[in-house]
Amino acid sequence: MPEFAMEPLVQNAWYIAAWSGELDAGPVARKIMGEHMVMFRSGDGQVAALEDRCCHRAVKLSLGKSVEEGIQCGYHGMVFDASGACVNNPGGQLNPSYRVRSFPVVERQKIIWVWTGDPEQADQSAIVDFPYHDMNEEWNFIFGRYDIAANYMFMIDNLMDLTHLGYVHISTIGGHPGEQDIAELDTVRTERGTKFVRWMVNSTPPPAFVAAGKFEGPVDRWGEFEYLAPGTVLQWAGGHDAGTGGREDRNKPGGLVFRLLHQATPADENNYHYFFSSAVRGQATDGPANNLFHEANREAFLEDKLFIEAQQKAVGQDPNRKLILREHDKAVAYGRQAIHQMQSAEISQAAE
Repeated sequence: MPEFAMEPLVQNAWYIAAWSGELDAGPVARKIMGEHMVMFRSGDGQVAALEDRCCHRAVKLSLGKSVEEGIQCGYHGMVFDASGACVNNPGGQLNPSYRVRSFPVVERQKIIWVWTGDPEQADQSAIVDFPYHDMNEEWNFIFGRYDIAANYMFMIDNLMDLTHLGYVHISTIGGHPGEQDIAELDTVRTERGTKFVRWMVNSTPPPAFVAAGKFEGPVDRWGEFEYLAPGTVLQWAGGHDAGTGGREDRNKPGGLVFRLLHQATPADENNYHYFFSSAVRGQATDGPANNLFHEANREAFLEDKLFIEAQQKAVGQDPNRKLILREHDKAVAYGRQAIHQMQSAEISQAAE
């Protein structure tokens, strides 16, 4: 791991800017990769992302409202469409110079993705695929977001080394610390990052598993995590009663099977938006297990926030001090290598 653990930002990438449902109440203002943006829907339902600054008097467009043609500035009523062009100038004529910066944006699988780099390189095929958001017969997701005052890669590190679960999350999703420390772990490098599968056979179910899965004894528990650089982690996990075949068939009926999407979208180098969605298999959105598990996750992620923000402060005080890698940190190392490859590619392209 590099001595300076707070990674630079990768501009040429797709980042989650909002959940689709967030735009139902009107424009959403958010700082993404150092850019102040406003996301909104025009009258035809089209999603757009613009610089959150009117070209007239620099007022935040997010103080305005969505209208049929786009977004209307709340100060003098100018309307801008999805391309950033002014399409309505009350009491005056239109002028091609009346425009604001727009960002490539894609709405897919209940996610608003935005591209912050060179628009010519905005390849939609690079957007992370998570079809489970649309599989409402089996998966009904609950969505959340936290603002965390730390470099985004600290969250990726956190998800790539789960030995912290038994210490940070012992009252929620963690379980027994000793069992966490000796979990079976299989880690591989992938084209976009890294992936690992982790098994805790005949283990003590944590409180969240007992509450949501109604377990009365030990479980065979797994966690499959995949990091897709720069900021996405996909999780498929759960548990079955120990010795009932869960190791051989994780998808078998019963038990507790769930999926999560985690996303660290940088606001800037020292802050990120933590987007997360979770669903328990076979549960309605308001199903008891779904709600119990999501609330346990929300509490656990606040526990992560406490430690990650403390880490940020410590590293910021002495950024040149080395951090060590332990035996459990193969996925952490692979994840850092993946983001370094993206950074190197971006630097090389800029130099051409």
